[in-house]
Amino acid sequence: MQSMHKLLMHCVTATVAASLSIPATSQEPAAQAPPVIKSQVNLVNIFATVRDKKKHIMPSLKKEDFHVFEDDQEQKIAFFSNERALPITLGLLIDTSLSEENRLPAEQEAATGFLNQVLRKGDEAMVISFGTDVDLLSDFTDDRAQLDRAIRSARINAPNVSMVNAGPLPPESRTRGLRGTAFYDAVWVACTEKLATEAGRKALVIITDADDQGSKVELKEAIEVAERTDAVIHILLVHDPGYGTRPDVAKKMAEETGGRVIDVGSMKHLQEAFDQIAEELRDQYTLGYYPTNSAHDGKFRKIKMEMADKELKALARRGYYAPKE
Repeated sequence: MQSMHKLLMHCVTATVAASLSIPATSQEPAAQAPPVIKSQVNLVNIFATVRDKKKHIMPSLKKEDFHVFEDDQEQKIAFFSNERALPITLGLLIDTSLSEENRLPAEQEAATGFLNQVLRKGDEAMVISFGTDVDLLSDFTDDRAQLDRAIRSARINAPNVSMVNAGPLPPESRTRGLRGTAFYDAVWVACTEKLATEAGRKALVIITDADDQGSKVELKEAIEVAERTDAVIHILLVHDPGYGTRPDVAKKMAEETGGRVIDVGSMKHLQEAFDQIAEELRDQYTLGYYPTNSAHDGKFRKIKMEMADKELKALARRGYYAPKE
């Protein structure tokens, strides 16, 4: 299932590292072998959601409505689509540190409903919990029952570690404690171990107070690895009066990768927050361009997207890392 999923996504989109060329075979007999995927000129892909001043999503825009700049140089948009059926590879990350003890049951209930709402044919999702450790509760699957069981199996500070390496250092070297929250490590390992080998639309939806305690990677490293794997990060920011919260961290991580933060002030608004994320995941535009700077230097390139209608605002990632020879 997973190999087929990857092939489908390779056929509809390209990664930052390389574009994918598929011969024109629309009239080929079904008996022929699958098309060969070839690497050629670099194509930069951007997934964008556009809202008006009243925060309403704009679903029917044209290519001419968008202007894309790389390092302040406008780029020619070579590929444009508002196809809603492009497959999504989704990671659901649940904060199971002590600060979430009172909210976890409500979060599990809402998260289950979210996956049932957002996942469609061709999509896959995984579930990871993080507290003092990082735990893979379910690998990528389209099995809703398996995902539901995984979400409901999350426990506060469960001692399990099933990721290969939760951060650049071995998991056992992490500073442990009841208040440990390996937030940055969870993002790092979800991207490097899981999303790095996926293609197409990739997103992490994270329920957390964003107050990291005990990770071996820093915030900038977690953001960089998400950018390198083209993962968009959406954060549902939940908080308890007795514990700290880091809205600044959540905002930086989401904005740099093209996602958004929704402040969930109370559990009764949690489902509304999930509904907003589901809407954004489904109502996205895909834009691609061949950068005027063709150097393979591995450097970070800044992306800025502007709308022809200044009343509209696009939510998209702010940059990418060029391939390196």
